[in-house]
Amino acid sequence: MREWQADGHRVIITSRDKDLTLRLLDRYQFCHTTLSRARKGIVGLGLEMLIRGRKLLRIVRTEQPAVLIGIGGTFIAPVGKLTGTPVVIFTDTEHARIANTIAFPFASAVCTPTCYEDRIGHKQVTYAGYQELAYLHPQRFTPDPSQLRPFGVSAGERYIVMRLVAWASGHDLGDKGFTDLKSAVERLSRYGRVLVSSESPLPPELACYGVTISPEQIHHLLAFAALYIGESATMASESAILGVPSIFISTSTRGYTNEQERKYGLVYTFSDPKTAQEDGIRLAEELLERESLHQEWQEKRAKMLSEKQDVTQFIVDFIEQRYGK
Repeated sequence: MREWQADGHRVIITSRDKDLTLRLLDRYQFCHTTLSRARKGIVGLGLEMLIRGRKLLRIVRTEQPAVLIGIGGTFIAPVGKLTGTPVVIFTDTEHARIANTIAFPFASAVCTPTCYEDRIGHKQVTYAGYQELAYLHPQRFTPDPSQLRPFGVSAGERYIVMRLVAWASGHDLGDKGFTDLKSAVERLSRYGRVLVSSESPLPPELACYGVTISPEQIHHLLAFAALYIGESATMASESAILGVPSIFISTSTRGYTNEQERKYGLVYTFSDPKTAQEDGIRLAEELLERESLHQEWQEKRAKMLSEKQDVTQFIVDFIEQRYGK
């Protein structure tokens, strides 16, 4: 958005009150119009879609933008169809079936990583990268050890980041992760301090492990961690891109974490609902025993980066060349 603005384009931002979105937009001083609050369940999402769609339709008819751009595209695609406005969707989540079914038919282009495991047809535009490389490519992000102070850790300290999700997103319905959180935390604590970031309140006996993470600081925390383990595919990918051993515990998988595992050895995915936690914790213990762990992952990261592109630059160039004239 900054680069488009610097190139003379006007960027209109509509936002959704979900997770950390509004806080980040305000933190980076982007003017935006909030159209809806995130709702839970299929009925809630359907109601929100109607409310948000009506408001967005008014904005598009008034402002007449050259293109509508978004991740997922559930809200913008129908409005683009109604107004005849081109719609560009970015996605990397194959099993977001409901969102994809709604958005893809109305899209002008669907941009995916080359590792995306579904074929979309003539609308698909691929790039050599991951969505997380849009903000974690070395051209875009430099880890800063001073940002660790609010968490009470230092760059030289051994700590493990654990992420728990609320399973409330449309593409998370029916998925599961950890089955015995207390056991997982206790076993990992033998190898370093465990910092748990959770979308839902932690049980009282584990509250002392919980950390409140400012969204603009989370990637600094990940960058200096000894290991990441958690239920978030996005954070698993972020950790891998930063050169941190990453263990993804979830009954669903993603094309991007699959590639990061099979091609680069940066991520390990465990998805069997009966054994995922035990298998993941056992591997974490094995990895944390290695003295050369950090160096191994930095070498794997270097190989991955040599074969991937600056995704922000791809986005800027693609939109400007196709719709910015």
